[in-house]
Amino acid sequence: MTFRQEALRFASKADFPGFLTICDKAIAEHANDPDQLLDIGALLLHFGFLTKARQCFEQVRAIAPNDLRPVVNLANIAREAGEHAQASRLYQSLLKALPDNPVIRRNALVSQEYDPSVSDVQRLQAAKQWGEWAIGRAGGLRPRPTMQPLKNRPLRVGYVSADFCQHTVGLFVKDVLKRHDPQRITAFAYSAGQVDDWVTKQIRNVTQFRDVTKLDDQKLADLIRQDAIDVLVDLSGHTAGSRLTTFAHRPAPVMVSWLGYFATTGLSCMDAVLLDPWHAPQGMEQNFVERIIHLPNGRFCYQPVSFAPEVAPLPCLSKGYVTFDSFNNTAKYNPDVFRLWADILLFAPNSRLVLKWRTFHDDALRNSVLGFFEQQGVDPGRIELRGPSFHADMLAQYADIDIALDPFPFNGGLTSCEALWMGVPVVTWPQSRVVGRQTFAFLSAIGLSELAADTTEDYVRIAVDLANNHNRLNTLRTTMRERMKASPLMDLQGFTRQLEQTLIGLYREIQTKQ
Repeated sequence: MTFRQEALRFASKADFPGFLTICDKAIAEHANDPDQLLDIGALLLHFGFLTKARQCFEQVRAIAPNDLRPVVNLANIAREAGEHAQASRLYQSLLKALPDNPVIRRNALVSQEYDPSVSDVQRLQAAKQWGEWAIGRAGGLRPRPTMQPLKNRPLRVGYVSADFCQHTVGLFVKDVLKRHDPQRITAFAYSAGQVDDWVTKQIRNVTQFRDVTKLDDQKLADLIRQDAIDVLVDLSGHTAGSRLTTFAHRPAPVMVSWLGYFATTGLSCMDAVLLDPWHAPQGMEQNFVERIIHLPNGRFCYQPVSFAPEVAPLPCLSKGYVTFDSFNNTAKYNPDVFRLWADILLFAPNSRLVLKWRTFHDDALRNSVLGFFEQQGVDPGRIELRGPSFHADMLAQYADIDIALDPFPFNGGLTSCEALWMGVPVVTWPQSRVVGRQTFAFLSAIGLSELAADTTEDYVRIAVDLANNHNRLNTLRTTMRERMKASPLMDLQGFTRQLEQTLIGLYREIQTKQ
């Protein structure tokens, strides 16, 4: 059994002391082997042990100072820890050294979405530079391929993603793919991911499924052309595993960005991005290269996982105090978020706050977070930091939570939907970025836009008023699922017909202009 297999065996049982023992042993055995240390560090990072992972990567830098691979990982660690200024410095140094590296380029773009100090203008400019680079790399801007008439045939739609698995994108898209009307849409799934699980199986069963993990951009573009795709839909943007560079080859007549990304792709040949009036109000078009098309009932359609537990009783009624939470990625946190949450705790003096993410395995990060709240005057004993758990177990932990607090400028996505499904209201503060308006969109769709703040003071007021109104909390708790089921957010049939009509309409519109 290899080191990785043995370590994953312990991790699969949530035996993290055993996992660390295996990793420590491997580090000692391979102290002078950069490749092995990088592999060990990557595994430690994946499971949230930031400090140990950082030590591995720094060790590689010491023994191989010209190797830039550990710097990439150190930048990722900085982002995961919410150290956005450090992440930015590392990414910029990497871009200077490796300007044609696709992974570094996309990581740098994604990192900006988490960083509150980066302006909308800067983000747009960086994306445009990426688009110019990608098109140049693909041999220059190409003409639109010939469009075939839709007479008496369905539209051939290709979805491209590295996340056709138990991932936010896979969980959102799988049921839409199942509901496609075969008389209107023939769906292809181009899978660039390494994970093959129960979600992958469901998607494979309802699409023309293509495993494209081993294809380079040119070969993937050739395959898309062979499949005679009419509309090619990118579901990844610049996130991990993205194949967006293939779109620069213009392998389909119409190309669209949807679902898996939260900003402009930067590609001038991308015809449209599918958003909605809540994510993209008037004026948002100035932040996009693509034309914005509104899906009137929302850009997401939420369907809960089958193993979600029943809604638990409101915990504050038995505990005697209110518990706030955020189960979001720690990359979404920054000092402004924590300061605002500290204010809420101070104005609701008997309340608690639970934060949960895999990186809270890391003692240094835990101490940093607790120390920050203490500096704001909050007793660290009121803060509980929880590490990772299996999906079903994570959902069950909402039994401890009364109110969820949304980070900014990067809001919760699936996290917010799941909190709501478990009966937990989410307080949010919409921002100027699409990714900073996700929870606002969900709340608007289910008729709870009053939980969205206009200012920091409003955010604190909404959270504290909720904490002081147990009757309101209990009503929300017991009626939330029915509210969601009756809303556009969970109208799977309506959403899928809307998506189909949008894609067909866009194809016909562009065809008439040729």
